[in-house]
Amino acid sequence: MLSRGAVFVTDAQMRSSLAVIRSLGKQGLDVTAGEETRCATGVFSRYCRRGLVYPSPKKAEERFIGYLLDTLRSGEIDVLFPVADACLKPIVDHEEEISRYTRIALPPRDIFTAGYDKGTTLRIAMENGIPCPRTFFPESPDDAAGIAEKIDYPAVVKPRVSSGRRGVRVCRDSQDLVQAYASSASEFGPVVIQEFIPYGGELGVYTLLNAQSEPRAVTVQRRIRSYPISGGASTLRETIKDERSREAVGIALRLLKAMRWSGVAMVEFRVDARDGSLKLMEVNPRFWGSLNLSILSGVDFPYLLYRMVMDGDIEPVLDYQEGVLCRWLLPGDILWYLSAPKTWENLKEFLRFDTPDDILSLHDPGPTLGFALATARYALDPDMWRFVLRR
Repeated sequence: MLSRGAVFVTDAQMRSSLAVIRSLGKQGLDVTAGEETRCATGVFSRYCRRGLVYPSPKKAEERFIGYLLDTLRSGEIDVLFPVADACLKPIVDHEEEISRYTRIALPPRDIFTAGYDKGTTLRIAMENGIPCPRTFFPESPDDAAGIAEKIDYPAVVKPRVSSGRRGVRVCRDSQDLVQAYASSASEFGPVVIQEFIPYGGELGVYTLLNAQSEPRAVTVQRRIRSYPISGGASTLRETIKDERSREAVGIALRLLKAMRWSGVAMVEFRVDARDGSLKLMEVNPRFWGSLNLSILSGVDFPYLLYRMVMDGDIEPVLDYQEGVLCRWLLPGDILWYLSAPKTWENLKEFLRFDTPDDILSLHDPGPTLGFALATARYALDPDMWRFVLRR
């Protein structure tokens, strides 16, 4: 029999998981956090009651699921919060088994799978008149070669299933595009090919929807700095309320309604520098890296999702504070500064340490130590170095 007030948060090394842990712990819930290593940022939070080390969901999926089922079988966990890609797909694939023992804070499998695939999302968007970059769906090297001859450059090759812009390539000519297609398709599977949208700004619409795809929480953020500076995770961002953000909310909710989405999602837009229009970049069907900013602006997405999963629906929380800033210093904003032009203005902006941070907190200092230990552990991880060395 399920007891109330206990949750399991996966991927405890992620910033988004730390925000979930802190949110739910502050609400008095009993938080268990899991990761592949004991040296995980979120496990060191004062709001994490218990840290678990599970088998790698990427390298040993069956062992991971077996461990998860053994952990949940007692019935003591009310809600399972899968946060990052590593755990999302195996948990979704074993939804029926896991649901015997707990509730999963995700939409039904068929809806989640559609949102997880950028190709499917883009097709739905195009069918519903959502403004998108011109997009092609190659199914073979011959298709890619044909597209390479007719698309304008620069062009973008993007895996249909990936996160954090992994595998995304900006191509300058047809030869580059054909090579990028072969590389991305080999590593990630099916890809899409899109026109490149000149950068005129980026903003994200962050949402929580109920089972009828009705909005229950919304915030909008604009990106101020990112790493890589050419386009990557935001390292400094701000909540906004203006005519452009209201337009983005309307488009995002229309798309998510067409997808029959429920739960949390982030819809990312780029402002097309050629005409100032919004273009859909992607839908992120999970908690986002800048989740802490949404919480700081007055919308506690993790706790609202917990209540919705437990109670079926909640009252909408559609207002938030604008002009709130939040930073990701370790290592995101440090990497931004190291790769940005060395100007006095950039140095002054970087040295402003009065902005709330995704990890650093005087009230909850443990995760800073956890991050340092995790950094030492991952120092020999090639994936980490690929991220660090991006430009």
